[in-house]
Amino acid sequence: MNLNQGFEKQGNFLFRYRGQIPVLIFIVCLPVIVFSGNYAIDNVFEIITATGSVLISACGFLIRIITVGSAPEGTSGRNTQEQIAEQLNTEGIYSIVRHPLYLGNYLMWLGILCFTFNLPLLIILSMAYWFYYERIMFAEEAFLEQKFGLEFLLWSSHVPAIIPSFKNYKRSDRGFSIKKVLRQEYTGFLVIVFCYCFIDNLRYFILSGKINILRISVIILATAVIVTLTFRLLKYHSQVLK
Repeated sequence: MNLNQGFEKQGNFLFRYRGQIPVLIFIVCLPVIVFSGNYAIDNVFEIITATGSVLISACGFLIRIITVGSAPEGTSGRNTQEQIAEQLNTEGIYSIVRHPLYLGNYLMWLGILCFTFNLPLLIILSMAYWFYYERIMFAEEAFLEQKFGLEFLLWSSHVPAIIPSFKNYKRSDRGFSIKKVLRQEYTGFLVIVFCYCFIDNLRYFILSGKINILRISVIILATAVIVTLTFRLLKYHSQVLK
């Protein structure tokens, strides 16, 4: 097996578990996060860092919303068994970056890592993220090149993989589907809210030795759970999000 075949095989394996692996990494890193929990967020630097962290994650989630809501059916889905692409996306957000979903994912997790106030953890996991998604992107692009040939090569030659370039922006004529976003993105929303609220309450417990169920982050998490369950019920037991 040559290197290209090896990268593609690794990428396809990671592709199947791309939703679970980041959560697993978060769980593995819990001891380090606990060690990083002695910040009261009571000075200007810490408040700015915490606020900036949330904004970074929100930016990443917004990128996912734009991508999922404007992508045609048969692309940018939640399939895990194999690569699927009925057509090549080259307009809208795909005219400025080839892998907007993975860019959005990175920013969402980057915000959480910033919220831990642990710079070595941020650097190490950013490097791990690149190794992880580089393999997935390699496998996806090998599939797209095989299926779309010259069309893919022309598009990929002037659109960067992960760092957006706005000079070649091409407006998409497709509409935006809020229903598709609500069907697909509620789980990711809950995971990100949970991570922030978990870290916040862990930090509070380390500093005070207490558990406060009326803490604002607990209320936010409870609200997020209710919202997520509502959308899940609407998705599977009604026609509202069809």
